[in-house]
Amino acid sequence: MYEYLPLLISGSLICLFAAGFLVAYALEKNKKESMGFDRHMSDGKIIRRLLQYAKPYWKSFALALVVMVISVGYDVISPLLIGDITSIIKEEFSLNDLYIRVGIYAGILVVSLVCTYLQAMILQKTGQKILSRIREDVFTRVEALSHHQLSNIPVGKLVTRVCNDPNNISYMFTNILVTLAKNMMIVVGVLAAMFALNYGLALIAVCFVPFVILFTLMFRKFSRKAHRQVSDATTAVNTFLSENLSGMKIIQIFNRQERKYAEFSAHSGTLTKAKKNRMFVFGIFRPTVYMIYITSVLFLFYFSAKGYITDSRILGTIVTSEVVVAFYLYLNKFFNPIQALAEQFDALQRSFAAAEKIFTVLDMEPEVVDAPDAIELDSIEGKIEFEDVWFAYKPGEWVLKGVSFTVEPRQTVAFVGSTGSGKTTILSLLCRNYDIQKGRILVDGIDIRTIKKSSLRRHFGQMLQDVFLFSGTIRSNILLRKEDVTDEQIWEACRYVNADRFISRLEKGLDEEVRERGNNFSAGQRQLLSFARTIVHKPSVMILDEATANIDTETEALIQDSLEKMKNIGTMLVVAHRLSTIQHADNIIVLSKGQILEQGNHQALLQKQGRYHQLFMLQYTKEQLK
Repeated sequence: MYEYLPLLISGSLICLFAAGFLVAYALEKNKKESMGFDRHMSDGKIIRRLLQYAKPYWKSFALALVVMVISVGYDVISPLLIGDITSIIKEEFSLNDLYIRVGIYAGILVVSLVCTYLQAMILQKTGQKILSRIREDVFTRVEALSHHQLSNIPVGKLVTRVCNDPNNISYMFTNILVTLAKNMMIVVGVLAAMFALNYGLALIAVCFVPFVILFTLMFRKFSRKAHRQVSDATTAVNTFLSENLSGMKIIQIFNRQERKYAEFSAHSGTLTKAKKNRMFVFGIFRPTVYMIYITSVLFLFYFSAKGYITDSRILGTIVTSEVVVAFYLYLNKFFNPIQALAEQFDALQRSFAAAEKIFTVLDMEPEVVDAPDAIELDSIEGKIEFEDVWFAYKPGEWVLKGVSFTVEPRQTVAFVGSTGSGKTTILSLLCRNYDIQKGRILVDGIDIRTIKKSSLRRHFGQMLQDVFLFSGTIRSNILLRKEDVTDEQIWEACRYVNADRFISRLEKGLDEEVRERGNNFSAGQRQLLSFARTIVHKPSVMILDEATANIDTETEALIQDSLEKMKNIGTMLVVAHRLSTIQHADNIIVLSKGQILEQGNHQALLQKQGRYHQLFMLQYTKEQLK
C-alpha cells in the first residue's frame, strides 16, 4: 500500500503547482483590469431573492427533480452493465446473455432520454414564466419612479435592465439550478458505486477533488468582476445607441457622423475588452480543471493496470478486468459533472451579475409615494391653492420661493415669466410629479399628499408642448387604455377640438397608423390629437404648457378655437410665452426667479405698468416689426 504513496503525492504536487501557477496568472491579470468593480451583493442574497421568484412554481421544479432522478439512474447503472458484459465475454460467450444485457442497457438509455426531454420542457416553460414576472416587476418599478429619478437614469440603461438582464438570468432557471442538483446526484451516486466496486481506486480519485474545489472557489471570486465589467460595458453601449439614434437628425445636420462613430468605437472597444477578459478567466479555469482530471486518470490507469497485470492488490483491493472497464466509465461520469461546473459556473456568474443590476433597480424606492392612509377622490370641483410653497430640484437651489395663490373652480389662470421662473414647475408639482419641501398644495381644500397619485392625476388633463404619441393607431393614442369609449364619443371629442378635419381625410381614419413618436404627423396635428385625448378622459382640471408653441398660423387658429371651447369644461391652467393667447384669462400670474411679482387680469396688469406690461410691449413691438 505505502509503495504508491510517494508517486501519488509527487504527482498531486506537480498538478497543484502547475494549476496554481495558471490560476494565479489569470487572477492577477483580471485584478489589474477590474479595478473599481467591487462586489455589491453577496451570492447568497442574490440566490435567496431569485428563489423567491421560483417559489410559486415549486411543483414544476419538484416534478423536474423526480424526472431527473430517474435519468440519473442511467449514469449510475450503465457502467455496471458494460462491466458485466465484459465479464461475460471474458468467461464464456453467450449470445442470449449478451442480448439480454444489451436490451436492458438500451431500455435504460431510452428511459433516460425521455426523462431528459421531459425535464427540459418543464424547465423551459417554468423558466419563461419566471422571466416574464421579473420583467414585469422591473417595468412596474420603473413606472413607479418619480420624474426626478427617471431624468437621472439613461433610457438605454433601463432598456438593458428590462430586456437584456432578464435574458441573462434565464439560463439559471432553465438549466443551471437543476443541472447542479443533477450533477451532485451523479457525483454522489457514482462515488458510492466506485467505493462499492473498489474503494482503493476510489480513494485515489477522491484525492484530486479538493484541488478542483479550491480553484472553483478562486474562480468564483474573480469571475463575478469580469461579468460585471461586461454588464456595465453593454449598458454603456445601449445607452449611447438609445440617445444617438434618437438624435440622428441633429448628428447629420451638424455633420458629426465621424465624431459619433469614434465615440461608439470607444464604447464598443470597452465591451470587446471586457468580454475578452471574461473569456480569459474562463479559459484558464476550464483547462485547469481538465488537467486535474487527466492527471487523476493517468494515476488510476497506472495503478489499476499494474494491479491487473501483476495480479496484485491496490490499497488492499483486488483489480479485475470488469472493475477496470467499469471504473474507467465511472471516472468519466465522475469528472464530467465537475468539468461541466466550469461552464455552469460561468453562466451562473453571468446570471448573478445580471441579477445584481436588476435588483439595483428593484431596490430603488420611489421618491413620490402614496401615504398609508391616502384617499380616493371620486370627483373634484377644481379649486387649487398654493400656500407658501418652496421647492428645489437640488438641495439648496430653490426654484420656487414661498409661492402662494388661489385658483377658483372653472377659472382660467395663466402663468407668464422668463425661462426658469418656475412656470412649468408649478404645474408639475400640482400633479405630484415631484414633492415639495415646504408649504402645502390643496385641491378642493385637501392636501394633495393625502390623495392617491392615481386618483389625483385621473382628474387632470395635461397638454404639453412636446406631444408624445405611441406607436399604434390614432384610436389607441386617444383612448390610452380607456376601453369603455365608443367611436362616436371619440369622433365627438375630435370634432370638439377640430381634430376631425384632418383625421377624416386620412385613408384609415381612426385606424391610421401612428409611427414612433408620431413622426408621420405634423406638430399641429399631434397637438390636436393630444387635445382630443384630454377631452375623452373628461378631466376636471386642464393643464396647457406651451401647447401653442411652434404651431403654424392656420393650426393655431384651430387650437385657439379648441381652447375657447375647453374653458367651459373645468379649471384651466395655462403656461404661454405668446401673451396674445392668454389675454382673456381670468387671472394672470407673473413669475420671476421663483417668486410671484404680480397677478391680475390682462387690463389690470397693463395699467400697473409692471413686468407684464414690459413683456407685452416687447412682444407687441416684435410683431409690429414683422
